[in-house]
Amino acid sequence: FIVCLVPSVGFAVLFSSLSKNVYWTNNGWGWEDGESLMSFFCLNMLVVQEQKTWEDALEHCRKNDTNLISLLSWAENYLAMKEIEPLTFNESVWIGMRYLGDSWMWVNGDPLEYTAWLSGEDQDYQCPRLSRCGALTKEGKWEIRDCEEKLSFIWARPPSCKAGRTEDTC
Repeated sequence: FIVCLVPSVGFAVLFSSLSKNVYWTNNGWGWEDGESLMSFFCLNMLVVQEQKTWEDALEHCRKNDTNLISLLSWAENYLAMKEIEPLTFNESVWIGMRYLGDSWMWVNGDPLEYTAWLSGEDQDYQCPRLSRCGALTKEGKWEIRDCEEKLSFIWARPPSCKAGRTEDTC
């Protein structure tokens, strides 16, 4: 499904059908709430339940013109957790976080500012030994896993416009 986030107020809006007047402006998408134009951004999230190593999951995503998800805020982390919560498997899922050189980073290049480490791993994340890839638990916490483990994974990308529409009319 498509998830839309309202960064200024810190909550998410799930748009299954839009009953508001939606606009495209130079600053991005927005809708009018009766008094002012509220900005938001949307993500198309998908959990792939095929078990892959972290590298193979990343390759699968990139072949489909997307990336493993980067969780840059509490709201994005919460929405990703809600996406995997109803699934029947108990494993964590790969996310787009990896330890390279001497720091954790997101595969899309964004800095790791917001964190949601699993209790006890908040110490190990600074210098992981063999496990150097990030996974999201069903409880919305991050854990450090061996990149060669095989897990399901979650990706996100901006939703695309429907056929025949452009960014300013979809």
